[in-house]
Order: sequence, then C-alpha cells, then structure tokens
Amino acid sequence: MPPPSVKLDSSFAQKASPGTVPNPVLMLLGLVLLMCAAPCEPASEALLLTARPSRPKEGGSMTLTCEMQATSQKLDAPVQFCFFRERQALGQGCSHSPELQLPTVWRKDSGSYWCEAKTSAIRVTWSPRTQIQVQGVPVWNVSLETQPPGGQVQKGKKLVLICLATQGTGDITFSWYKGVLGLILETKTQRSLTAKFEIPAVTDSDAENYFCTADNGYHPSISELVSVTVRSPVSRPVLTLRAPGAQAFPGDVVELRCEAQSGSPPIRYRFYHEDVILGSNSTPSGGGASFNLSLTAEHSGNYSCEADNGLGAQRSEAVMLSITVPVEDRKELLASGVLEGLLGTLGPTVMALSLCCWLKKRMGRREAEDPGRIPPSPVPQVPNYINSAVPLQEQFVYENVNVVSGDEVYSLVYHRQQERQAAVDPQRTPTSGQNASAIYFKLKKASPADVDYEDAM
Repeated sequence: MPPPSVKLDSSFAQKASPGTVPNPVLMLLGLVLLMCAAPCEPASEALLLTARPSRPKEGGSMTLTCEMQATSQKLDAPVQFCFFRERQALGQGCSHSPELQLPTVWRKDSGSYWCEAKTSAIRVTWSPRTQIQVQGVPVWNVSLETQPPGGQVQKGKKLVLICLATQGTGDITFSWYKGVLGLILETKTQRSLTAKFEIPAVTDSDAENYFCTADNGYHPSISELVSVTVRSPVSRPVLTLRAPGAQAFPGDVVELRCEAQSGSPPIRYRFYHEDVILGSNSTPSGGGASFNLSLTAEHSGNYSCEADNGLGAQRSEAVMLSITVPVEDRKELLASGVLEGLLGTLGPTVMALSLCCWLKKRMGRREAEDPGRIPPSPVPQVPNYINSAVPLQEQFVYENVNVVSGDEVYSLVYHRQQERQAAVDPQRTPTSGQNASAIYFKLKKASPADVDYEDAM
C-alpha cells in the first residue's frame, strides 16, 4: 500500500482561458508552491517494525512491534496500529497496542512484514518493509515401533506400525515400507512428530521386516528395520499310543505321542491319565512330543494330551488303554486280596485273644503278689473218699475275663484244685470220683447288664 501522493490545488491555472499562453510568472510561482507543499506541512511520525526473535524457529512464537520515532509536534489524538504480511492483515485488525503476538509461526509464514499508524484525523504513516525468515528444524532420530510390542501379533489381530521422530518442525511426511527392498505401504503428511499405520487383520504374509521414513523438506530420516512375527494358535492335538505288541502287559513301556498339526512354536505338551498329569515336554521349533510310560496293572484307563503355545490350550480326545494281566499275576492278586480281607476280618479276633493272654498273665502276677486275696467262690461239692478218716480238701480259684469283639462278649472261667494230704494214712489214694480241673467257655451277646468280675471287685 504505497503512501498517498501530495496534490496541489491549481484552480488558478484552470481559470486561464483556453488557447492562451500561461504567464511565465504564474508558472514559476506554481512550481515553487508545488515544491514547498510537502515540507511546509507538519512533519509526520517515522515508524519502524521490529520482530522478536529476529530469526524465529518454526513452531515457536514471534512478537511484532511498531515503534514511532521522534515527532516535530505532540500528537493530541489516539493512534491505532495495524500489522501486515505482504498484503494480508494480521491479528484481529487495528488496535491501540503497538505490539502483536503471533503464538506459532511456520516456514510458510516467512515474508515481508510492515506496520501502519493512523489517527482520527486520517493521518496515516507506514513503516519500511522488514523481511522475516522463519527457521525450520530438520527431522532427526526416526524410529519404528509396533503395537503389540515386540513385533509378535496373533493371526487375525490388528497390527499398528508407529513412526516417531525425536525432533523436527513443520509439516512432516511419513512413509511406511515393507521388506528390505522397500515396498511402500502408505504415505501421509501431518504437523506432528508421530504417525501411525494400521493393518486391521494380519495374515501369514504380513510376517516381514518393516521400516519408515520422515521428511519435513530438509532431508528424509530413515528408521531401522523391525521384524514382525505372525503367531497362530495351536490346533487340537492328536494322541497316539505305541505299545510293543498288539496287547499291553504290565512291565511294557508305552510311548504316548502328542502332536498339533498347526500352531506357532514353541509348543508345550502335557500328558494325562484319567485327568491326572503324568508329565510334560516342550518343542522349541514345533512338531510333536513323546512321553514314555512303564505300565502296571493300575494303568488301564483313558489317556489324553494338551497342547499350548501361549495363545490358548487345546485338549485331545481320550484314548482307551487296556492292560492284559497274566493268570499267574491274577492268582497273586487274588491271594493278596483274600489275605487283606482275612486280616481285616480276623484282626479284632486276634486282638481279643492277645488281650486275654495279657490279662491272664497279669492276674497270675497279681495272685503271686497278694496271696491273701481269695475271690468269692461257690460252695464246693466235696467228694467222699472210701475209708478216708480225713477227706481231701479242694480249693477253687475263679477268674472271669470279658473280651468284646463287635457285638459279642467272650467269657473265660477256669479254676485250680489244690489237695491236702490227710493227717492219717498219707499213702491212701481215693478209689472213686476223682475230679480234675475244668475250663468253661461261654459265648453270649453283649448287653449293658454285663459286668466284668474284676470291675466288681
């Protein structure tokens, strides 16, 4: 916007008649007045535009200041300031502030800047033009990251390739490449240090090396290669049993072979017998695994295996294994079973007899220690001896022992006979009715009324 030209009112020259020659004196006077017109007006204010910083960086801020130089007279009217880049007005229009803050500048904002000051008297002044060049920062230190981290993604899942730059200003153009030869996948431009490229559902063909580039007009920066691995979950495994012969016998070694037809390694296999784990084995490079089992008679039943590579475990179908037991082994097993049954049945009886023997010995020791103790005894039937002046005396000793076995009570009653020799005719012997000791056993049902003899004493 050029400054306005000064016009001199020469109406007196227009009053001259057409065709008449102008008076030289009048022409000289008009020339003098024209030369003196601008200096004779009051001196206008001189303006100067400055920028802080003088070399702004792209993405940063910049402040413009419109400075007024010394004037020939004091201004009574308020002044408004306006700022321009080339022919485009900046900010919200003119204001009374001599400064304009630009929060963010880019390289496209480089150009010629100037300012304008005006008063209510329509006195306008322009500053000289100032050339401002916005400095850009080249892109630097570009890297490529993957989501999920580590570059391992499950087949059918989403893969995100993230291209990042440590620094760089302005609009940055990002590009993604596949393979060492650099098959371009996508290109996008945005004012950011980070950009993303997504593969919605990966397949086996997406297992490859990737890299990206970033460029903001100075020179492109390239990331390092990143390897992407596509992992597949294991399929349902198949279990096979390999025995030495057509039939499995105790002592044979059977191989349990488990294999999943598909799935990314490493794969861990577990072997089960009736849902009880027998062992496990891993295959770092894929394929199947085996487990050897030495058979016993108890190993008959259902077997299964499980495959797991971290993406979900799969269980095989159950396989039945029948173990053939020889006749001799069956007899041994039968005898063992019968023996166990007898021990279980006769156990209480053996304990009862052992307790009887122990009590009998205990009573014998008690009688030896306390000979004066005589248990009550029934009135004995004294036998008569022929031609005996003094009959023989019998002394009975009774003992009761009650042993409980289940709901039965065993009672043991015995007595001991002692003979005294007659005072007269010690050589005489009985002629009839001699009676030896007798042992009586009685078996009866246990009842609350039964009371042991020793307890009654």
